[in-house]
Amino acid sequence: MTTVSAYAAPSATAPLTETTITRRDVGPHDVSFEIHFAGICHSDIHTVRGEWGDIQYPLVPGHEIAGIVTEVGSEVSKFKVGDRVGVGCFVDSCRECAQCRAGEEQYCTNPGMVGTYGGVGRDGEPTQGGYSGAIVVDENYVLNIPDSLPLDAAAPLLCAGITLYSPLRHWNAGPDTSVAVVGLGGLGHMGVKLAHAMGAKVTVLSQSLKKMEDGLRLGADEYYATSDPATFETLADSFDLILNTVSANLDLNAYLGLLKTDGTLVELGMPEHPMSVIAPALVRGRRRLAGSMIGGIAETQEMLDFCAEHDVRPEIEVITPDYINEAYQRVLSSDVRYRFVINTESLRG
Repeated sequence: MTTVSAYAAPSATAPLTETTITRRDVGPHDVSFEIHFAGICHSDIHTVRGEWGDIQYPLVPGHEIAGIVTEVGSEVSKFKVGDRVGVGCFVDSCRECAQCRAGEEQYCTNPGMVGTYGGVGRDGEPTQGGYSGAIVVDENYVLNIPDSLPLDAAAPLLCAGITLYSPLRHWNAGPDTSVAVVGLGGLGHMGVKLAHAMGAKVTVLSQSLKKMEDGLRLGADEYYATSDPATFETLADSFDLILNTVSANLDLNAYLGLLKTDGTLVELGMPEHPMSVIAPALVRGRRRLAGSMIGGIAETQEMLDFCAEHDVRPEIEVITPDYINEAYQRVLSSDVRYRFVINTESLRG
């Protein structure tokens, strides 16, 4: 066991504070790496505040992790000391169910993927995340970060990036397709960049036009305010694919009306309250309402390689660990464009 510095939530209501945690010894199939950067995801905040179920405290969040390998196990074949690597939202899965065998570990059913934090590892110990100086992970859940991607920019790709890449690939976004992205935040801005890089026509649907200049700069072809009722008349039957990145309870029936025949509306956020859909919104146009959650290891590696090839990077603001609590408040106030990334140098000691 080794001891590393970290920032942890001691309870659902207390601010995150600096502490120390232990990491397991490197086993035959493990990779140990120094964490250089860790992204702040809105789900970190939901989790540490106990909004998504019971949590064992203290809890170290962080599932957008990038760093440099310092040690590998005796049987590791995929990585070596000095490699640039990352870890996303999960660090293990059953490896036996149909989903795991298909490379869709994020949908593991036996009993489910092991979260990078807030989960329980095979050793029976709670998992702790990337707001820390180092981590040890089985090589099968570690990703190669291409040399052309800076580590700070690569970190948010491991959640925000793959969350948008996976549905874009699954529903065949590309040339001759029209994609709408609902919300221009940490997730939405990656959806715009990725869909644009895939060759799709991209439209941002946002509550207001205050980020319109950003949206067009990031790759959107059009930008509309959903607070304007005329938007839903103008854009009726326009899109092959709509990606909803916001967690607010929207009028899904109105958004379904924006789809072409056989179009799909994909939920990526998780609203607090149940969603209501009337049958005609689906039946008229053979439209679909679907959901998507991150991606498997192979698809996440594919996403990293795609981003390197097409120079797709998130817009980030790099902070130090002592700014985490203030960053959380700014995320809740939508005062970030578009992802906070923690430089963990002070935690590497």
